[in-house]
Amino acid sequence: MSITPETANQHKNDPAVVCCLTQEGTIISPADLEDPAIFPDLEDSGLLKIPENVLTIGQVLGKKLLKTVDALTPLTPDLIEGGLEETKPEVISENVSAEAKATPNVTSTGNVIKIHIEEGKGINLEIPAIMTAAGGTERAAEQPERKEEIEKPKIEDRVKRTLLMREFDVKEVRLGDETSFENGILTIRKTLAQDALKADPLAKKMEIDIITPDNKNVFTNTIMDVIPIATKVEGSIGEGITHVLSGAVVILTGVDESGVQVHEFGSCEGIIGEKVRFGRPGCPDENDIMIRIHVTIQAGTGMERRGPYAAHKVCDAVIQEIREVLKKKDASEAARVIEYKDIERLGRPRVVIVKEIMGQGAMHDNVILPKEPAGVFGGRPNVDLGNIPVVLSPNEVRDGGIHALTCIGPASKENTRHYFREPLVNLVAEDEEVNLVGVVFVGSPQVNDEKFYVSERLGALIEAMGVDGAIVTTEGFGNNHIDFASHIEQIGKRGIPVVGVTYAAYQGQLIVGNKYMDAMIELNKDPNGMESEILGDNTLTREDAERALAMLKAKMAGVEIKPAPKKWDQSVIERNQKLVKKA
Repeated sequence: MSITPETANQHKNDPAVVCCLTQEGTIISPADLEDPAIFPDLEDSGLLKIPENVLTIGQVLGKKLLKTVDALTPLTPDLIEGGLEETKPEVISENVSAEAKATPNVTSTGNVIKIHIEEGKGINLEIPAIMTAAGGTERAAEQPERKEEIEKPKIEDRVKRTLLMREFDVKEVRLGDETSFENGILTIRKTLAQDALKADPLAKKMEIDIITPDNKNVFTNTIMDVIPIATKVEGSIGEGITHVLSGAVVILTGVDESGVQVHEFGSCEGIIGEKVRFGRPGCPDENDIMIRIHVTIQAGTGMERRGPYAAHKVCDAVIQEIREVLKKKDASEAARVIEYKDIERLGRPRVVIVKEIMGQGAMHDNVILPKEPAGVFGGRPNVDLGNIPVVLSPNEVRDGGIHALTCIGPASKENTRHYFREPLVNLVAEDEEVNLVGVVFVGSPQVNDEKFYVSERLGALIEAMGVDGAIVTTEGFGNNHIDFASHIEQIGKRGIPVVGVTYAAYQGQLIVGNKYMDAMIELNKDPNGMESEILGDNTLTREDAERALAMLKAKMAGVEIKPAPKKWDQSVIERNQKLVKKA
């Protein structure tokens, strides 16, 4: 399959191989060459073997072939006129008129340079004079005194908003007669398990129990979510003051009345110590006390939106009673205070993070900007918003602005606690070399027409934000990779450097792609490249975030990024991680 001039430009440093029988005397053009993208497949099948002395596409374009060769013949110095003489890779352009080569007449009026090319059929160009080099095109009487150097953009940090998080350590969790939190002991009212069911009639039964760090050898149903316990004391989500419990976290599990696990692709029911990757951003930490809230929902509703949503609503009713107690804690009792700032870093590259979230209906949903951090009530499900892109500030994300309802494969699921501790948002927000302008959440609809509609709106939004680079992430794999690829294309075709972050590996390998997907980060951690059914196993970590940001910086700087191997190779990830650590 021959290539286009654009593809030849893109692969000018790759081996030159003819695509078909080529006659002696042919002046090599892109139409004579095979696409380097399929070389790995050709080599695997034995149809192609590339020698060490093969010439590159840039070296052979415009050169004469010295003898007739068969299809899939690599072009070596003995086949090309000029052989090993040094050649510069050609920049290939299409449809350039010879009439535009006439010497132009350049004049200046005020702050505008006017270029008139008579033989070019009256081509007139107007360019702001301030963009030109020093010279006679500017009239001294109309220009201010020239500085010796071009003034650099002013570099400064401007704090837009501040969020204070007061953390209160939990030493023990009990069930008792009333909900309280005193001296590090959290007591949860026993009868709350019955009262919370009033939040949704589809929830038929609730059980609350405590799993301590030293007793992880217990069976659990599939984990629908991991939820931090936090509450607003002052201000709204993303600013003001938030109280957070440290050392205790809620895990939500669910079945329907028939005993069917509330899950979709993969389930992590089993011994909890074996089914959770403790310490990952969205998982309990090794020493966390787990407050397990198990909900039984109406039979047959587990794969409908209303069923899982009911489980989350009644769980949130339990957490809300704890929040009301936590609100009243005196600031002096906090074990630590963390300050987060939304900072505009003027003079640095403007960067945006795009997080594709589930929006396909059923249990694939998320609640955006609830009233309470990581809560449910008062928020808007992204499915009801049409999955259109919604911009949050970094602080809104870190303050629990997303509640995850999704029940996709547990290994790649980004649950509520993941967003609360989102490593990519934290890393980019803290990096003084870039200006994180926002975090865009965009849903993944079920129908392809809707996917592309939403993706086009995302591209328009990113363009309007005037960014210099973007990182696009997605959880899960399969259907949502259609949107993922389209998001990258919509951003990339607008001239914005973009990096993609996803789980693919062996089981979730990409079945779609485009030319803008040339800088990708793999999230797989499973040795076999599979959905391991271990909660949080293949989710985004700090190390993944570091690679993604380093790759974006390289791409924005114009550094060439080598193509990925044809098949998943974990050693590539490991080598890249070592490079990031060295840097």
